[in-house]
This record gives sequence, C-alpha cells and structure tokens, in this order.
Amino acid sequence: MNIAAVTGSTRGIGKGIAEVLAKNGWRVYTSGTKDISGIPDYIKCDISIPSDRQGFLDAILSKEGRIDLLVNNAGVAPETRLDVLETTRESFERLMRINLEGTFFMCQLFANQMIGQGGGNCRIVNISSISSYASSINRGEYCVSKAGVSMVTQLFAHRLAEYGIGVFEVRPGIILTDMTAAVKDKYERLIEDGLTPIQRFGTPEDVAACVLAIAEGRLDFCTGQALNADGGFHIRRL
Repeated sequence: MNIAAVTGSTRGIGKGIAEVLAKNGWRVYTSGTKDISGIPDYIKCDISIPSDRQGFLDAILSKEGRIDLLVNNAGVAPETRLDVLETTRESFERLMRINLEGTFFMCQLFANQMIGQGGGNCRIVNISSISSYASSINRGEYCVSKAGVSMVTQLFAHRLAEYGIGVFEVRPGIILTDMTAAVKDKYERLIEDGLTPIQRFGTPEDVAACVLAIAEGRLDFCTGQALNADGGFHIRRL
C-alpha cells in the first residue's frame, strides 16, 4: 500500500484530497493544528513549527518506514481583509510563515527522506491558488504567499528531477468550502456573469482528482507542471 501525507486535511480541500486518495487504495496520514481524538492516522502538525514538521514525518516513518506522497495543502487566509495600502506587517508575516515558509520546509524535509528511500515513485504536490497570479488587492499577503508556493514548486521540481521525484502544483479556483462560505453570494454572481467558462463552483473533489492523477504517476514526465483546477478561470478570453 502506498503511503501519503496530507497537511491541513481536517476540512475543505485537504479533507477531500485525503478521502479520494483513501478510496483509491492509499494509506493516508492527515494533519491539522488541533488536538483531535478518534480519527485514525491523524497527527497534529502546525507546518510553521519546525518540530511539528519533523514530528509529522517521524510519526509516519515509525509506522510505515517510508513516505510516497506529500500533499502540502495547509494554509491560511488573512484574519482581516485589508487593502494593500493598509496591510499589517503582522498579517503579512503570519501568511509567509505558514503558507510559504511552512510549505518550503515541508518540501525540503520530505524530499530528503524520499531521496534516502531511493527517490523513484515518490511525489510532492503543493496546493496553491489562482491567487498565485490573480491580483486581489484586499488580501495581497495571501497572493504573495501563493505566488511564492509556485516558485517553491519549480525549485524542488528542478532539484529533485535527478532522483525521479516529481513535484507539482495544483491551483484551485473558486472552491465551495467553509472558507468561501462568507463570500458565496458574491462569487455565485460572478460565476453566473461569466467569471469562469464552466459556470459552477469547484468542489474539493475537483482538486482531489488532479492530485490523484499525479499520485498515480500519470503525469510523471510533466514535473514542475501547474494544474489549474479552476473551471477555466486561467484562460485569457476576448
């Protein structure tokens, strides 16, 4: 059985990814920042804390002896949306610490373990966002952090290619989760007005389908590729 680790997987996109992998035969270790009992293979992990990152990997290795897939999904949005002319240093640093620094060093930690295992058939998937390239001036720190994740993907795809370890990015668009519930009406109107060629919200399962294709090795020659799970939002249109 193949072994996967999915961060930020107690709800939303991360939970959807974990469930789809499990349904397709993977042993999935999930994580979040809270103490939760009663969930098999759940390990508490705040990816912004080095000891938590190491503890997550060590806990998996103690049971399985190896890791085949890392899905870096954990991330946060600003606690308060502010115009870029008003963004606070505290909010900026929080998002960089979790979304970018945490993702970078999770890649580094798990990559070194994968190399030690012999590399081949191991993969890393970073979940970013359409905000990695689409400007949202009332949450600029989020956009900057996700743009950074895109470069993290390129760097590790480049570095790990010689070991046969594929590294990929999945960019969700407007996905219906509890994180988007507060702005559901706004985006519903935008979608109806043609914001996305496919006129519906995305689902966690739409994102998970991309991850599954990567996990199963169908895109191994495409290392470094970004998959846009966004209903066509990325298409430039006239």
